[in-house]
Amino acid sequence: MKKILIIASLALCCSLLASCEDFLDTKKYGAKTDWETQEDVEKALVALFSFNTNDAEGVTGRGITWFECCSDDMTVGRPQGEAEDIRNFRMSPSNGRDVKNNWKIMYEVNAKANNIIKVVPTMNLDNAFKTKATGTAYFFRGFAMLWLSPYYGDNGPNGGIPIILDTTEPAAMDSPRPASVLQNYDQIISDLREAGERLPLFSQLAPQEYGMPHKAAAWAFAARAALYAAQFDAKYYDTVIEMCDKVMGLTGADKRELFDDGTDKAFANLWRKQQNFGSEYIFSLLGSAVDGPKFHGMSFQNGGWGLYNHWGYFQPTLSLWNAFESGDTRRDATIIYPGQTIRFMGRDIVFGSSSYSISSDTGMSFRKFLSPWEEADCKGKEVNSNGDNASNTLGTCLIRFADVLLMKAEALIWKNGEGDAEAKQLLNRIRKRARLPENSPATKAELKNQRRCELAFEFMPSRHLDMVRWGDAKEAYAKPTQRVNSHWDYDLQQVVIDAPSNYDNGRTFDPVINQVFPIPVTAFNGTVNLTQNQGY
Repeated sequence: MKKILIIASLALCCSLLASCEDFLDTKKYGAKTDWETQEDVEKALVALFSFNTNDAEGVTGRGITWFECCSDDMTVGRPQGEAEDIRNFRMSPSNGRDVKNNWKIMYEVNAKANNIIKVVPTMNLDNAFKTKATGTAYFFRGFAMLWLSPYYGDNGPNGGIPIILDTTEPAAMDSPRPASVLQNYDQIISDLREAGERLPLFSQLAPQEYGMPHKAAAWAFAARAALYAAQFDAKYYDTVIEMCDKVMGLTGADKRELFDDGTDKAFANLWRKQQNFGSEYIFSLLGSAVDGPKFHGMSFQNGGWGLYNHWGYFQPTLSLWNAFESGDTRRDATIIYPGQTIRFMGRDIVFGSSSYSISSDTGMSFRKFLSPWEEADCKGKEVNSNGDNASNTLGTCLIRFADVLLMKAEALIWKNGEGDAEAKQLLNRIRKRARLPENSPATKAELKNQRRCELAFEFMPSRHLDMVRWGDAKEAYAKPTQRVNSHWDYDLQQVVIDAPSNYDNGRTFDPVINQVFPIPVTAFNGTVNLTQNQGY
C-alpha cells in the first residue's frame, strides 16, 4: 500500500466496498465476494480511511469538536447559532452542524470492517497477509464504535448504541439498543484485543505503511475504551492498567517515550511533522498539502489576516489559560495570548497589535498545531494551497504516549486511592517535560488538571467527556466563561491587557439528559427499533 494512499486514492477506493446508505442496510455484510487478489483487499483496507479527506469535513475537520465546545476549555469562536445551541445544551436531533455526519460515516466504517472480517478468511491468500488484514478490520470496527459510543450511549436510561457485527443477520440489524453502553465498550475492547493479537508491531511496518494501525495503537485505544467504561463499573480500571502496561512494556525499536529534546520548547516541538512517527505519537490521521484532515486549520485567526484562510472556530477560555501552573511550558505552546509573537506565513506577528487584530471571541487562540503555517513558502508544500481545505503535513494525533501515562495514573488513583506511588512517578514524567517540579501528590485534582493541560484541544482526548464521567460538568459549566480583553496602545506601541469579562453567564447542564447528545434525525431512516436519547 502506498503511504496512506488513503490521502489521494480514497474516493476511488471507497466504492470498492459495499457501504450502506444508512447503518441498517439490510444487505448481509460480506455478501460482496468479488475480491480476488491481495490488491483488492488492500484497496478495501484503504477504504476504511474514507473519513480522512478534505471532503469529510464533518468528521476530521470540525466534526466532534463541536461537542468539545461544551467543555470549559473552549468556545465556538465566532458567531454560529447552531453551534451555540450545542454548547448551551439546546441541541436538537435536526441540528445542522456537520457533527451529524459522524454517525453515518462511522457505521459505514463498521460495515466495511465487517466485510473484511467476513470475506478475507475465505480467500486463497497468504495467511500472514490475511491475519494482518483482518487485524486492521477489527481495529477499525472498534475504533469506529469508540468514536461514537461515549457521545450517544450511557448506562441508563438510554443504553448503548446498535452493535452490528460480521455475524449479525439482516433481520437482527434493526434491534432495540443494548441495555447499557458497557456492552459497546465490551465489544470495542474485544475487537481491539483481537486487533492487537493480529496486527504487527510498529517496527514491523514498512515505511510505506506508516499510518496503518499496529499493536500499540490497538492497546492504547482499548485502554481509552476501558477508561470510559470505568465511570460505570470500576472493574474496568484493571483493563486500563493492563492495556497501558502493554504499551509501556514495549522495548527496542517499539519502545514508547515522551518526546523531549531537552529544551524549554520540548512540548511545542512535539507538534511538528518530524514527530509524526516518533516515540510519542501512537496513532494519527495523516495528511498532506493535497488532501487529508483539515482540523488544524479550523481554529486560528478567522481569515488569517488575509495571509491564509483559517476559520476562527474553537477558541480557548481564560479558565484553560489559568489552569496551567506558573512555569508550565505547555501553556505558551498551546495558547497564544494578546501581545505574544507567533510565526505565521513567514511573518513574526504580534497578536493583537495594530496590524494584527484578534477575531477570537475569547481574545486568545490555539497555537498548538500551527507549525505547518510558519514559513512564507508553506502553501502547496506544508499546507493546502486552498484555505478552504486546510490539510497539512502535521499528523492529526488521536492518541499518544502521554495519554497512556495519564490513563494509567488515573486508573491507579481511582483504584488504590490518592498518593499512589506509581501514579506519582507517571505524573512526574508528565510534569518533567512541562518543566514543572517533579513533586506530584497524585491526587484526583492534580490528575484532572494534568489531563486538561496536557491534552488541551487535541482531537480525540475529550475534556467534555472527562468532565461528564468525573461528575464535574454541572458545577463547572454553571460558572461564567471568561474572555481576555486587550487593546493596542499607540503611544506605548504595545498590547495592553484589560480586565477580563464574561463570555457567558454560565450554562445549565442536566446530568440525566446532557450526559449524551441527540442521535441525528437521519439515523432513524428505515428503522423501527432505534430510539432517541431521552430529553431530545
